[in-house]
Amino acid sequence: MFARLHSDIQCILDRDPAARSAWEVLTCYPGLHAVVLHRWAHACWRAEFKWLGRFISNFSRWITGIEIHPGAKLGERVFFDHGMGIVIGETAEIGDGCTIYHGVTLGGTSLYKGAKRHPTLGNDVVVGAGAKVLGGFTVGDGAKVGSNAVVTKPVPAGATAVGNPARIIHEAADVQREAAASKMGFSAYGVTQNDDPLSQALRGLIDNASSQEHQIALIWQALEKMNENRGLSQGIQMPGDAAKRETFEADKLNDLLDK
Repeated sequence: MFARLHSDIQCILDRDPAARSAWEVLTCYPGLHAVVLHRWAHACWRAEFKWLGRFISNFSRWITGIEIHPGAKLGERVFFDHGMGIVIGETAEIGDGCTIYHGVTLGGTSLYKGAKRHPTLGNDVVVGAGAKVLGGFTVGDGAKVGSNAVVTKPVPAGATAVGNPARIIHEAADVQREAAASKMGFSAYGVTQNDDPLSQALRGLIDNASSQEHQIALIWQALEKMNENRGLSQGIQMPGDAAKRETFEADKLNDLLDK
């Protein structure tokens, strides 16, 4: 028991730069208190002392602001950072080394008793503040859920889910991943440095439109030159300066996406 408690304290010291000592973590971190109390509640639940498990769970919610159903399964070194407002349902499972920030819900979308209604988090998953993970699916090992994301489908291992509804961003190549990890260290709040896939698609459309504008400008120049060289009295009627003024401002649209 003490070895497990020591592991829980050490994982907080490793992941929270604000933690200054083991004593501070032991006495002042509600995330640790919620984990310890949940183990007692879960033990009662498995021993068929259902009411006592729920009572301990409710007491933990009252003093920590973290609501964990006594039937939920927690792995080793789970860290609830700040913790206030976290809700974890009965059939949820959380793997080893997971980090969950405040306001997170691991909820269900089914009302059938006995069914797997809540998500399963693999090992080393990070769930950002305010995220909602809803349903009986799996979030793979090493995945990240961005802050305020709403996830309703499985997330592959190593991927990042962002947005509402969540979109999946797969990890970059191994070399890029290692380079980013060496620069950033632990990725707090499930934030990714990769661009959002919707923004990437819009940027691709903008670049394509800008390229087409350049090609059209070259065609106009060629037609003007052809008209002048042939000296036709009734040649191609050029639209004057209007076509030159109607330009596609790709830079402005890219600036809007950055904002």
